Amino acid sequence: MAKNQTNKKVFAKRIIQLIVSVGGFAYIFYKIPLSEVIDNWNLGMTPWIVAMLVAATLIMAIQANRWKGLSVQGPEIPFKTYYAYTAMGYFFNNLLPTGFGGDAVKSLAFGKKFNQTSQSVSAVLIARVQGLLAMFLCFFVALPFALSKADIPLSYTLVMTAATLACIVFISLCLFSDKLPIPQAITDKLTFITKLQESLSIYRKHKKQILLSSLDSLWLQLLTLFIAYAYFRAVGVTIDISILVVFTSITIVTSMLPISLNGIGVREGTQVALFTGILGIPAPVVLSAGLLGYIPLLFQAAQGAVVLIARKK
Repeated sequence: MAKNQTNKKVFAKRIIQLIVSVGGFAYIFYKIPLSEVIDNWNLGMTPWIVAMLVAATLIMAIQANRWKGLSVQGPEIPFKTYYAYTAMGYFFNNLLPTGFGGDAVKSLAFGKKFNQTSQSVSAVLIARVQGLLAMFLCFFVALPFALSKADIPLSYTLVMTAATLACIVFISLCLFSDKLPIPQAITDKLTFITKLQESLSIYRKHKKQILLSSLDSLWLQLLTLFIAYAYFRAVGVTIDISILVVFTSITIVTSMLPISLNGIGVREGTQVALFTGILGIPAPVVLSAGLLGYIPLLFQAAQGAVVLIARKK
């Protein structure tokens, strides 16, 4: 009975997220005719799209390298295996209702394959938080320059500050999770928790790996920002780098809120609110640029589909 109730709640949540995503897109295209969006696309975009695909591939390679570096226990596993599971994660990220679904699938599948589930989950979890911290670092470095060029509401800075503090607290709890007292009644039922605590806390002894993975996270953030720069350049718009960093970071955080499917609809609405509402860039241009951002995501997901097909064979 309890399981059925849980399933019903999850189903209801997914329906609400679907409504938000579809409703968001419907509202945007009601306000912004699709024909005006398409008018901004032409063959001249090709070099920028190719650059986005190259950046997307580099992102996957760096993510795989970061994951490999954080796998401090267990057997030595080839880089290509980490890359393949990273690609699989992107495939499921585009299918599952949250941007974290692929992380869960790839880490659990990898852990089951190589009999190191807790290590795999820990590495992916630490890497995800490091990526967010790298994004927040870029945000706060760029913020003073952006504020001198655009009137950015204080509320955005407050939200980003709260999210940054939450990430710092979370990663601290992860690294010192073995110090957290958990009732035995819980650990007896969920034995995986103890193993996860051990796997997370072991990183306190591997400062070099944490440092290197942090540098990888910074490179990943710079490549992500380059993709955002490229899809705006593809439609003929050049935006100040500091403003692009700040607005892209805000868009990413907003898209992570679990109110829609993978941020679809919310992402586009946020971009229009920021780039049109504050900078005055025409909404059709902003939307046409933002939609190009799905091309590298689909390219990454396609690689994951190839991995899954190869596994079945």
